Amino acid sequence: MVSLSKTVVAVILGGGAGSRLYPLTASRSKPAVPIAGKYRLVDIPISNCMNSSINRMFVLTQFNSASLNKHIKNTYHFSAFSTGFVDILAAEQTPDNPGWFQGTADAVRQSLRHISNLEYEHILILSGDQLYQMDFAEMIATHVEKGADISIATIPVDQRDAPEFGILKTDESNTITSFIEKPKADILSEWVSDTGAEMQSKGRNYLASMGIYIFNKQVLNSLLKDKHPNATDFGKEIIPNSIVEFKVLSYQYEGYWTDIGNIHSFFEANLSLTQDMPLFNLFDNNNIVYTRPRMLPPAKISGTTLEKTVIAEGSIINASRIEHSVVGIRARIGYGTTVVSSYIMGNDFYETIEVMEENVSKGIPKIGIGERCYIKDAIIDKNCRIGNDVRINGGKHLENTEHPLYSVKDGIVVVKKGAILHDGFVI
Repeated sequence: MVSLSKTVVAVILGGGAGSRLYPLTASRSKPAVPIAGKYRLVDIPISNCMNSSINRMFVLTQFNSASLNKHIKNTYHFSAFSTGFVDILAAEQTPDNPGWFQGTADAVRQSLRHISNLEYEHILILSGDQLYQMDFAEMIATHVEKGADISIATIPVDQRDAPEFGILKTDESNTITSFIEKPKADILSEWVSDTGAEMQSKGRNYLASMGIYIFNKQVLNSLLKDKHPNATDFGKEIIPNSIVEFKVLSYQYEGYWTDIGNIHSFFEANLSLTQDMPLFNLFDNNNIVYTRPRMLPPAKISGTTLEKTVIAEGSIINASRIEHSVVGIRARIGYGTTVVSSYIMGNDFYETIEVMEENVSKGIPKIGIGERCYIKDAIIDKNCRIGNDVRINGGKHLENTEHPLYSVKDGIVVVKKGAILHDGFVI
């Protein structure tokens, strides 16, 4: 079997400004958003590649990419005897193209001059903002075996979700025959597919594109440079046009997959990790999620009742109760505090006792969460300072709000990175 490390190059799309994930993307790109207490979103596609023996990866970015660059530089080091790498390709002005990336296809087109220096047969295009565990080796083997020009990973979805995706239909050999981007609800009946008995029993009758593509090298070059040199987007332009001209296969995936496009989906994806048997399995020897090794001490917990909670290393927790929550690295939570259905991202550093005392004398809360607080339905971003007796009670009763210190979206309170909430603050 030919090694995928020699035949495949992966390109991970960093996404646009990530406005639907604001304020988490106010100072960082979408792939750099912390997830599951200790990882970044970009670790998911990179780990999937590494677990599939694909070790040559480019991450395409243009917005707020400093923290992403730092994370990748500090995390992904391959052996001197390996050809593996994870390189950042930031949008750059050139004599023949003075503009930013205009969309997914344009980003790949502008980056081809760097990618084309490598020897490869297939290019795997991935999104930087999805949560899933998938064996790309199996998808690539099917692509080669069936003689496809392009393969698209697809997932069955139900009637409610279908209008959010590119929906496609296939023939009996899984060749895609038609494709529509985000169809209106009134025409969905025309796009029902045979997704198999198990999926149909769950009402998942529509095949949605997961935004995961395999292109043969020459096919991608032809599409982006010759046939559609002005097309900017894969979903809206390149894929619909390709179906007519090339053999495009559907590769149906039925595992856990979620597109983290907004605050609600991000919040739900994190809290679902607290289930007894989470659909996204962090405890899997064969699907390790890689991230930066931080050499942190183990978490220290005193007098706290914990229920369905994930706690990352380096935390110091004296809270009274934490339930259905994710607590990130170096988090500090004070005595008498209750945290319910929340994601506490943690901190980038520890404060010394001297700095804490000096800040308290100036009326500045310690980094972390103070004493006797109540926090529910909230995301507390990195490095926040929450004083004593602070009450954050998220839920559907709150209207969407934009405040200098926090945002409210779909009833979820997002305390902004580095925000200071003084003693007694109430949301």
